[in-house]
Amino acid sequence: MEAAQELESGWRGSPELWVTAAYDALIDQGIEAVKIQTLGARLKLSRTSFYWFFKDRAALLAALIDMWAGRTTEPMIAATRAYAETETEAMLNLIGCFLSEKTFDARLEFAVRGWALQDNDILARLRAVDAERLEALRQMLERWGHGPQDSDVRARTIYLVQIGYISTQTVETLEARLVRVPNYVEIFTGKSPPENEMARFRAKVRAVA
Repeated sequence: MEAAQELESGWRGSPELWVTAAYDALIDQGIEAVKIQTLGARLKLSRTSFYWFFKDRAALLAALIDMWAGRTTEPMIAATRAYAETETEAMLNLIGCFLSEKTFDARLEFAVRGWALQDNDILARLRAVDAERLEALRQMLERWGHGPQDSDVRARTIYLVQIGYISTQTVETLEARLVRVPNYVEIFTGKSPPENEMARFRAKVRAVA
């Protein structure tokens, strides 16, 4: 839509449209690309349209951080609390969350971590989120009978492995990761998942993928 058409129609887009454009720019080029004028050019909308929905760029960035929370932290914490009949099933719930962009947006996680290197406020938010996620993992493990020290070390092992995958931008096929899952479950919990749980897990993950 051209600027003239925008004026004639009154179309200004939507908050979601601007946030999605900001998301795409952050993923593709980093936080420096998340600028009102640049996003407007992408959307073929004016700066006036932007200010119809957001007070300023800071408000847009706050919405972007909220999107990050909704696409990473919230589903991860939900996975730690999901129903499971065994500890190994509980761990499979968590690992499954990490195996799909639909439940854990690894690209957004990577982009926000890059952003945090340039913005102390975002770095502080990231560190608080890391602590929140680790606490959720510790609580999950303690519910399954692990002591405080053991839960802490296992939680860090789980979390740092996953963040390592993201930070190094490791690329693996789903099938390659599925082969390793039983070993990860045993490392993380001290127990091997039975084949019936693995069969359900593989079917579920493949369906989501």
